[in-house]
Amino acid sequence: MKVDRLYEQRKIAIHLLRSGLSKPEVASRLHRSREWVYTWWSRYNKNKDFTDLRSHSSAPKYIPGKISEEIRREIKIARSELEAEKAEGKTKVHIGVESVQERLKIRGLKKIPSTKSIERILKESGMSKRHRIGDKQTKPQLQKTKPHTTTKIMEGSHKKAVANRQLKPGGNTYTSQVNSRKQNPSWVLKLLQGKVGLGELNNGLSGKLDQKEIQKLLKCVLNNPLRQRNRAAIIISYLYGVPKSKISSSLLVSPEGVNRCIKRFKAKGIGEALKPSWNISRKFDDPKYKDAVFKILHAPPSSYGINRTSWRMEDIKSVMAKQGMILSIVNIRKIIKGEGYRFRKAKKVLTSNDPDYLEKVQHIKNILSNLGAKEKFFSIDEYGPFSIKLYGGTSLMPPGVTKTIPQFQKSKGSLIITGALELSTNQMTHFYSDTKDTEEMLRLLEILLKKYKSADCIYLSWDAASWHCSKEFTDRVEEANKPKYRKSHGTPLVKLAPLPAGAQFLNVIESVFSGMAKAIIHNSDYESVKECKKAINRHFSERNRKFKKNPKRAGNKIWGKEIVKPHFSESNNCKDPNHR
Repeated sequence: MKVDRLYEQRKIAIHLLRSGLSKPEVASRLHRSREWVYTWWSRYNKNKDFTDLRSHSSAPKYIPGKISEEIRREIKIARSELEAEKAEGKTKVHIGVESVQERLKIRGLKKIPSTKSIERILKESGMSKRHRIGDKQTKPQLQKTKPHTTTKIMEGSHKKAVANRQLKPGGNTYTSQVNSRKQNPSWVLKLLQGKVGLGELNNGLSGKLDQKEIQKLLKCVLNNPLRQRNRAAIIISYLYGVPKSKISSSLLVSPEGVNRCIKRFKAKGIGEALKPSWNISRKFDDPKYKDAVFKILHAPPSSYGINRTSWRMEDIKSVMAKQGMILSIVNIRKIIKGEGYRFRKAKKVLTSNDPDYLEKVQHIKNILSNLGAKEKFFSIDEYGPFSIKLYGGTSLMPPGVTKTIPQFQKSKGSLIITGALELSTNQMTHFYSDTKDTEEMLRLLEILLKKYKSADCIYLSWDAASWHCSKEFTDRVEEANKPKYRKSHGTPLVKLAPLPAGAQFLNVIESVFSGMAKAIIHNSDYESVKECKKAINRHFSERNRKFKKNPKRAGNKIWGKEIVKPHFSESNNCKDPNHR
């Protein structure tokens, strides 16, 4: 036997191990795995007994639903008592399984088996009277009568039944046909096979649909694709009185699908119900849901009363639900991935940890919504430093040619671009810096004060870099805002509107820098810093000139194809992770 062979092999393994061979050597000799050898060696070592090497039974040691012997005995006693009472001639005594159950309840038995279990126990003990082998099955025999008499009786009963059916109004017309259809689901299949004619449908659906609609449905059943064919069959069968369960099983369509089709037919008519697609909008493509997801992601979880430092999918879902926007975790994940982010990056890039995030964002939104004609709002940041060298990127290549970039290159120089984007006119002001510090910010302030003298007020918005909000810079802003200085120099009032900490994604100029990087830096190999500066200057000058002629937000011009639209919004990710 196979079991004996396994036992012998296990004994051989133990003998070899006790002789001094290692476990890998034993496994190799017996063509077994090391785990197998370790298992049986540990089994043997437990009691040092070879009988432990035999295969153990895999049957469960405890069966929760098994009926105990005590309950089985009580069932047999109850049945025996009932049989005795019946034999003594007591009135209305039943000995069936239901009576046995009642007797057990009277005795106060807690766990009473089902009727099927009681029947099985009685049958096993030979106490069941159903289909006993000793009982003779006698067939009922008809009484001998005269042949003519039997025929006359049958004929009379047949005539009486026909007469009764004719007396009932509509007894043998439409009602009987509907009943036959209810009982016979193959009628739906006959409809699909074209075996139900137009005349029959006109008779059955008269008063419910006009003739043109009936003809349209039948034509759809016979000629259209499967989905429309099923929908037309559902409508016809439903109006004919076929139960929905029969329609579902005959057409192999889910009950929900049948109900959905009928509901649409009742609400919008045949035309809408038979449309190839019902244009069900997908939530993850809806801009309303996209904006809501990123608006939540950009704020720290503590802003919504969640005691966490990073967002989870279920947290975003619960916050949206409180706002009345039901969205599944799958759709939330699709929205984030659709924007080019993964959740790992979202925790690093998309989330601000500023406790005053919502207040600062609302302050900037209030400024932009009430920005006057002589007020200017600047988004300020630096790009770089970046080296002047050969850069890679997506480019059109001939077959069999692969563009390669050396891992180690000698830099031809480096650049830092300091820029300010005016949001109302979409004009870019920039210059080149050697470092990122307060001196460069003071230089930018002087350029903006001279360039926008005609403005009444300018707002400066930037991220939380230390040189953007240094004491030296704020002192210079206070000096420039003094009435005496403004009157003598003719400069506008300067107000600061800093972004929340860690919220670079809200800085609108980041989108312009991302577009510039893709157009000018990627796939580039400038010979010198001067040549690179010339290309950058041309890019920004063409951009400014086009927006002066066509004062629209960026997006659809070849010179300004920013990867993301440069406009301020809580849900906008201005800093593209792929082009920085």
